[in-house]
Amino acid sequence: MSEKNPNTVAIQALPEHVGQEVSIAGWLFNRRSKGKIHFLQFRDGSGRVQAIMGKGDVSEELFERCAHLPYESSVIVTGTVAADERAPSGVELKASGLEVLQEPTSEYPISKTSDIGPDFLLRHRHLWLRQSKQHAILRVRDAVITAIRNFFGERDFVCVDAPIFTPNACEGTTNLFEVEYFDEKAYLTQSGQLYMEAAAMAFGKAYCFGPTFRAEKSKTRRHLTEFWMVEPEVAFADLDDIMDLAEEFVSSIIQYVLEHRRAELDVLERDTSLLEKVAAPFPRISYSEAVSILNEKGIDFEEGGDFGAPDETALSEHFESPVLVHRYPSAVKAFYMKRDPEDDNYALCVDMLAPEGVGEIIGGGQREDNLEVLEAGIDKHGLPREAFEWYMDLRRYGTVPHAGFGLGIERTVAWICGTEHVRECIPFPRMLHRIYP
Repeated sequence: MSEKNPNTVAIQALPEHVGQEVSIAGWLFNRRSKGKIHFLQFRDGSGRVQAIMGKGDVSEELFERCAHLPYESSVIVTGTVAADERAPSGVELKASGLEVLQEPTSEYPISKTSDIGPDFLLRHRHLWLRQSKQHAILRVRDAVITAIRNFFGERDFVCVDAPIFTPNACEGTTNLFEVEYFDEKAYLTQSGQLYMEAAAMAFGKAYCFGPTFRAEKSKTRRHLTEFWMVEPEVAFADLDDIMDLAEEFVSSIIQYVLEHRRAELDVLERDTSLLEKVAAPFPRISYSEAVSILNEKGIDFEEGGDFGAPDETALSEHFESPVLVHRYPSAVKAFYMKRDPEDDNYALCVDMLAPEGVGEIIGGGQREDNLEVLEAGIDKHGLPREAFEWYMDLRRYGTVPHAGFGLGIERTVAWICGTEHVRECIPFPRMLHRIYP
């Protein structure tokens, strides 16, 4: 097995080595020849660079081999870094040597000239990740995750991992994956919220970050059966506090991505001027005001129901920045949502709708902190009280006002990248009828 040259550097660091001889380790993704020169393009995960190979700069055997080197061959290339203003990275490599670690045994399936559709690409997702746009989306996702960790770390939130297996559901078990757990039933979690309420009572400010699962038989562009959520929960907080936090949180994520992933957004041809307008405070409207906006748009929506995806899209298109819609009818919200003391028909909850027709990226609100009211809600929803005894203990021992929300990572990444479907915003999507690869 070959070892990398001690002078091996990442492609993204090549501008720091102009005039030096270095090696890069990566893969060939494109090539063309013109007379006695090969133009070889390589990627290594950190970036892309073109290497110029002259016939007199390498052995005749190597020059001939590079003329037919298959795409995605893994290689180590040695050469001198030269400045080139025309190159996207500002540099190119004057190749003086190339070692082939492995040549693909057959033609690379994702050919630049193949007529391939979404199904083919999803079946080859393990290879599709190498393509420039998918690569850019997942680097944006990585930046979103880093921004999230930084935001909560800087504000003294404690990360508390919620369990994947749960004995109960937040809102019933209709859309949950049921699994055998030794001699009893369990469910794959749909949210870590209830556990974060326990964490908030211990740490004051806590959040969890991990995969969640919904067994909805949905085929829309906004749905996955496995997706990632970040869920902060804050003790001694009310609805207004959590709306303030959500605004600051989303603004922080956008600014971090704009600062650290401009190149990737350029690859995606994203109009960043729209993202640059995202700054707290955001518009805040009540559910009733949102209904009025829908009716003014000619959408026949009757107050009292929950918004569907088309309604959220219409509302989000009405604003240039995210909008916070608060105080939905309590009848359409979960048992743990606190009722509005000024009108019992509404709950102290909020959804954040991202602009450009994206729709909901955050859902949350203030939690019911009164034990008797919570018990009545559990009974009204037909949930097994014994499964929630531990949850009710939080109201028996030191109950306080508290609030939180959940942000969906894939929908947020789709919005930032301007991507139509959330399936492109997770490395290996799980959807109805798709669990491969």
